[in-house]
Amino acid sequence: MRLGIRLLFAFFLINGIAAFFVLRVFTAEIKPSVREVMEDMMVDTANLLAELASDDLAAGRLAQGDTDSAFARHVRNYASRPIDAGIWGFAKQSLDYRIYVTDATGRVLFDSQGQAVGQDFSQWRDVARTLRGEYGARMTREVPSDDTSGVMHVAAPVLVQGRILGVLTVAKPVRTVQRFIDRAERKVLMGGLVLLLLSAAVGVAVTLWMVWNVRRLRDYALSVQGPADGELDTPPATALAVPQVPGELGDLARAMDRMRTRLQGHDYIEGYVRALTHELKSPVAAIRGAGELLQEDLPAADRAQFATQVVQQSERLQRLIDRLLELSKLEQRQHTEVRSPVSLHDCASAALASSQARAMQRGLQLTLSGAGASGPWEAELVTMALTNLLDNAMDFSPAGSIIRIELDGTNVAVQDSGPGVPDYALPRLGERFFTTARPGGERSGSGLGLAIVRRVMALHGGHLAVRNTQPGLRVVLEFPAG
Repeated sequence: MRLGIRLLFAFFLINGIAAFFVLRVFTAEIKPSVREVMEDMMVDTANLLAELASDDLAAGRLAQGDTDSAFARHVRNYASRPIDAGIWGFAKQSLDYRIYVTDATGRVLFDSQGQAVGQDFSQWRDVARTLRGEYGARMTREVPSDDTSGVMHVAAPVLVQGRILGVLTVAKPVRTVQRFIDRAERKVLMGGLVLLLLSAAVGVAVTLWMVWNVRRLRDYALSVQGPADGELDTPPATALAVPQVPGELGDLARAMDRMRTRLQGHDYIEGYVRALTHELKSPVAAIRGAGELLQEDLPAADRAQFATQVVQQSERLQRLIDRLLELSKLEQRQHTEVRSPVSLHDCASAALASSQARAMQRGLQLTLSGAGASGPWEAELVTMALTNLLDNAMDFSPAGSIIRIELDGTNVAVQDSGPGVPDYALPRLGERFFTTARPGGERSGSGLGLAIVRRVMALHGGHLAVRNTQPGLRVVLEFPAG
């Protein structure tokens, strides 16, 4: 399972569980809270009405019926009052209080609905507790199996000179406030749903951000693995930039870069030294052998031959050192230095001029054709690359042949008439110290010339293309358009 899916699953699981319990708590608390407020108001109402009924109860008028009782008339007038009130979006068109009064024994003297007069309510919780001087209230369902049919009863003592003469109870059906409860639950559920969706959106955004940054780190780690075994053409200086990510991920990226630098630099230097040692072995051995022979008495001709060999191998070492220095400088650079547009034709002409003397010694002809483009390139580096290509072409071209430099827009091609290279070797051309046999069978090259050319093209953002043309080898420098 991918990291992003795991993060999303974990987030939604935690968020869903939290939302479920929070919503359950809210919805579970709404109904009791509404009933608590309702009971609080009914306590005030019951005590107020008990005070109003105390005179009639003390005078015995409630026991004689409704005709002589002012309290009974007022309650009956209350029940018949027209009402049309808008309460927070709901219309109230009925008065819902039921009021009954009992004597000190719990027998009902007055009932606003006329249903319970004469009945014994002394066993009901509201009446019994109030007669004992305690707070009396009860919730009774009109339909035992229906929770919405509950009626709340709140009682208050009817006091005369500090004595309890009876009990007044106010009753109100819970269904009268059920619509307020239902609306509150709907609002809580809708708010919870919106909160859940917003949390989900935040979770998705955070997950995408996290996965995107982790993938950047992964791509960076994959891109800086370094060259494969045997390849030495990707130096540490060409590593990609460290991804700019915040927080701990940024610390991880920088730690990865430091680790990459140490590991890649170690491998790079180790491979470089190993290959360089291999290249130095042959000329050093030849110079040593010739020097040992020169210490003996030799004919003049042999002495001259061995002296020439020492000079030739020394020159080979010098060329190797010079090429290594050039390549090292190039690999330390991250970009070119361009001051003004450069003409490829001028660079090719300069390369031809510097190689002309060697070409004449080998009996080769150098030609230049095409106009070429101008662009933001570094003239010295372009000339160096073309000079190395010409040197390489002269090593492989037979005497009397022509080496051509062809300019075509932003492309520069060097074409020789040599034997070319085996197809298997084409992808490796440009690796340090990788060489192919010269026409005479010797391997006198170091492979650094094409490595320099490839590095010059990398600095310019261009491409080096090599292919056999039978006869000859065609090397094309493809510069990007300016």
